[in-house]
Amino acid sequence: MTKPILRGPRVTLRDTVPGDVDARYALGNTPDIVKMFGGDPGQVRDITRDAAESWVKTVADDSHAWIIEAGGALLGSLRLHLINFADKRALIGIGILDQNALGHGYGTEAMQVLATHAFDTMGLHRLGCRVLTFNERAIAAYKKVGFVVEGQERESAFIDAEWHDDLIMGLLDRDLVRLT
Repeated sequence: MTKPILRGPRVTLRDTVPGDVDARYALGNTPDIVKMFGGDPGQVRDITRDAAESWVKTVADDSHAWIIEAGGALLGSLRLHLINFADKRALIGIGILDQNALGHGYGTEAMQVLATHAFDTMGLHRLGCRVLTFNERAIAAYKKVGFVVEGQERESAFIDAEWHDDLIMGLLDRDLVRLT
């Protein structure tokens, strides 16, 4: 199955291309970004070429995962997972890996583009996600898309020698803030 190319005003969600390994490798691993994903920033090591290849292969092999591109540059990836067509729901996950792209609305737009595809093309009714409570930038982006906080899971992640909570957020098709 070929993944559709999904476009917004500034971002394109696409399948992998040969140059993505070099682009992922060039982005490296940033401790602050790794922490926002739930990793231990003290354990971050320089990215290897094998790790960059593995990251690209993971996106390529998942029929519901896309590269986020803006201005011809790879910014990160996003995907739908645990898709349940009977209940018309899935989980969404996003990762912006380019530090310079953070805080410019690329993640928000990418989620709007993917949610529109999930609701209008795939026929889903609900998207859900988990986000660490200290990841204020991600929480703000999810809320701009229309996600609402539905609950909080206490002490669900042990990061940097401390327990942290996860917010459980959900988006219904009727609540999506669509691109204009």
